[in-house]
Amino acid sequence: MSGTRIGDTGPARTRNAEQTRADILAAARARFAADGFERTTLRAVAADVGIDPALVIRYFGSKKDLFAAAAHVTLDFPDLRGVRPDGLAEVLLPRFFAVWEGQSTFLALLRSAMTSESAAATMRAVFVTQVAPALSVVTPDEPARRIGMVGSFIIGLATARYVLATPGIAEASHAEITRWAGPVIQHLLTGPAPHPDVRPDDG
Repeated sequence: MSGTRIGDTGPARTRNAEQTRADILAAARARFAADGFERTTLRAVAADVGIDPALVIRYFGSKKDLFAAAAHVTLDFPDLRGVRPDGLAEVLLPRFFAVWEGQSTFLALLRSAMTSESAAATMRAVFVTQVAPALSVVTPDEPARRIGMVGSFIIGLATARYVLATPGIAEASHAEITRWAGPVIQHLLTGPAPHPDVRPDDG
């Protein structure tokens, strides 16, 4: 009796380098989304593809590097300089919804960032390279504070909706969330900066 073992890459399954890399990424996205960062192994990803684990290492180096590639997030923000302050959320949130709901590894990235430094570093890289540059053009002052606060609010919103399934957030439509979150995002990005706390004089 003959059969095909997991990991058998016989002549019926000829690959080229580009296809192999794409297959590994697809399998990794599915594994990370289902099992999270900690429980996913390179051996399991290789088995899903039907290749030797050494090939995964050859193409991606380590699980951390594979996760970074599989969890790559592209927000594709437009130039916000022509957007009115009260319309910022209507432009920004659809980009976030597309990533949150359209990329299978986002939830794994979000969950793993709480306990994995590799996942947290990937999340920070997205913030530094994509979110901060896009938002900085609309901030009148204190860009680091404003953008950091917006980032915290957005991550909190995603966690409440997709991880904790918080009532009032989990079942809300995109339009409802945008209406409620819009004034907060507008104020954090473009509203008056708070005055520093002033201590009363002693004595």
